[in-house]
Amino acid sequence: MTEPAIRRLADPAALPADLSGGVVAIGNFDGVHRGHQSVLATAHAIAASLSRPLLCLTFEPHPRTVFAPHRPVPRLTPAPMKARILDALGFAAVVEHPFDRAFAALSAEDFVRRVLVEELKARHVVVGFDFQFGAERQGTPLFLAEAAVRHGFGVTVVEAFADEGGKAVSSSRIRAHLSAGEVAEAAAMLGYRWTLEAVVTGGQQLGRTLGYPTANMVLSDDGMLGHGIYAVNFRRADGTLHGGVASYGRRPTFDNGAAIFETFLFDFTGDLYGETCEVSLFSFLRGEEKFAGVEALVQQMDRDAEAARAVLAGAEPLSPLDRAVAF
Repeated sequence: MTEPAIRRLADPAALPADLSGGVVAIGNFDGVHRGHQSVLATAHAIAASLSRPLLCLTFEPHPRTVFAPHRPVPRLTPAPMKARILDALGFAAVVEHPFDRAFAALSAEDFVRRVLVEELKARHVVVGFDFQFGAERQGTPLFLAEAAVRHGFGVTVVEAFADEGGKAVSSSRIRAHLSAGEVAEAAAMLGYRWTLEAVVTGGQQLGRTLGYPTANMVLSDDGMLGHGIYAVNFRRADGTLHGGVASYGRRPTFDNGAAIFETFLFDFTGDLYGETCEVSLFSFLRGEEKFAGVEALVQQMDRDAEAARAVLAGAEPLSPLDRAVAF
């Protein structure tokens, strides 16, 4: 992928002068789904009307992981992917504020004074209706609005966003769909095809012996995505895009080993080892199966590749963001 233009900062105190006094959208925004996008679009519109820089303030790692390290939150969009999506949405910078127990103990008033006023010098702040912050979650949208009057900046609170069925769009719902292999349903809530990013690693080269050489990736959380076969778009580090068919699972026909994500790229020859690449999931084709032998497996792989080509040939962007991320 080409390097995004968005600036990524960990320390709000190091914010460059040209980004000071901007419009700041605050939240975890894991997934940057359609509900998040309603908050981010509101911030975008306000920044344009005020002719101010557009910034996002988020937190790393996910706060829930800090408070329950034995149950880390499966990340839909780790920080680099989140930054790429925010870049596509027009943000000038994302402040990935370090989150630890010391920061969590900061009072709501101190968070406003130190981070928003002194460090970011925010002109306007945009949050979702359920945003909470500060020690013991003292900070609420009402608290933020009252603090804004004292400190002289504006606040906009964005109401809940519901899907076409009237249900609130949430990261947890999206995770549930992905874990079941329901990537189309996840994409409907994200507003774009879910995209993972990982380094291509060496494997056993089983695919090469079958006539299907693959780019292998190890996903950070094996529970995030259902095992099976998917139609995908694969983006190399230089930005070039290839359609493909991907298998995620334990290769039950061979060794039933550790889960690995393997992509066969259409119309490609070359070496991808060591590249950080992206894969956008378009369709779930079938579940993982154990075949009686290699010949039956290869015949099914031929059918999978044909099905994936058909899916990708008919695919259209779900949104401008989907076009930027997955096409």
